Amino acid sequence: MPILDLCNVTMRFGGLVAVNDLNLKIEPGQLYGLIGPNGAGKTTVFNVITGVYTPTSGSVRFDDADIAGERSGLITRRGIARTFQNIRLFGDMTVLDNVKVAFHCRQSADLAAAVFRTGTHSSEESRVERESRELLHIFNLDGMAGEKARNLPYGSQRRLEIARAMATSPRVLLLDEPAAGMNHHESVQLMELIRWIRDRFGMAVLLVEHNMKVVMGICETVHVLDYGSTIAIGKPAEIQANPKVIEAYLGGA
Repeated sequence: MPILDLCNVTMRFGGLVAVNDLNLKIEPGQLYGLIGPNGAGKTTVFNVITGVYTPTSGSVRFDDADIAGERSGLITRRGIARTFQNIRLFGDMTVLDNVKVAFHCRQSADLAAAVFRTGTHSSEESRVERESRELLHIFNLDGMAGEKARNLPYGSQRRLEIARAMATSPRVLLLDEPAAGMNHHESVQLMELIRWIRDRFGMAVLLVEHNMKVVMGICETVHVLDYGSTIAIGKPAEIQANPKVIEAYLGGA
């Protein structure tokens, strides 16, 4: 059974059909790529999955529960996390605090516990501190823990955003153009990191990316959109040889 299943999803904005009758199934632990030209509807798909938009029609099922139209915070607690095409860090907060704040959705201590500094609150604070530093170590950011996020190099900011998403303990991780702005060396490191995340934590990864070397290098299945509609689904080698894909996207890359 797929962990994430979009069935006949359509997203309209007035007369514009951004996503048209989309069917997308992701298995647990799968590395799945979603590609297409600018304006193909890729980020709209992410917004539908994460509750930013309620689809005009169709269903979005996560772990066999229909989540279409649920609040984004509830979807995060269910186990879906994302990064953004444009980095959305808390620039004036430290690197460590950017990760710690993401643990909020997994904390059980309430406001009263925080105000009165109960044992439960102190225990959770210690756990969040420890696990946040572990994530920074995984993403090679532990030496920057006290730096303000806005002062990090671009590639490090990208890694921090993924680390923050990981702090929510997702079962499906949505990465929106994580290699954007990275040089070749950073892109190779990112590929290795994404593979490691999948293997270490056993989560599914849905990747939107324009860097075809990254997509074709790590994804097991590649799904191609053009003007909101699916034009091909297959293994990377099949997609690279597909005439419709070459015409719509790869040929112009």
